[in-house]
Amino acid sequence: MKDTAVSVRWTGKRQFIGTDSGKHSVVISSHDAENHTGVKPSEMLLLAVGACSAYDVVAILEKKRYKLLGLDVTVQASQEVDPPHTFRKIHLIYTVSGEGLKRKDVEQAANLSLEKYCSVAATMRGEAQITYEVVIQ
Repeated sequence: MKDTAVSVRWTGKRQFIGTDSGKHSVVISSHDAENHTGVKPSEMLLLAVGACSAYDVVAILEKKRYKLLGLDVTVQASQEVDPPHTFRKIHLIYTVSGEGLKRKDVEQAANLSLEKYCSVAATMRGEAQITYEVVIQ
């Protein structure tokens, strides 16, 4: 096992500063009338799965010797209306551009990420159905 630690510090009202193990910080807040300066915690989870998977997809496609020009990941989600507002469906849309990209290889990279390599997806998979699609530009 590998251990890690992050911290969350309350700054007043309903706003916090989250700091990762590398000392990088992000503002986290509710999105009520007074606090909307940071990322909502639940949306941070969606950003995490998108970034985690994007990292894998880039690495896999580079190993296949593709020259990527761009990758955007949009994460759409459905969550329960009652607390704890669990995400039940998460859909990632990978929009990829590059030289000579083959759809089969990009889809394989996304699938490998979500099924094997992305720790965030692996953690969420027990509660949410995770799907994806690929758009090649």
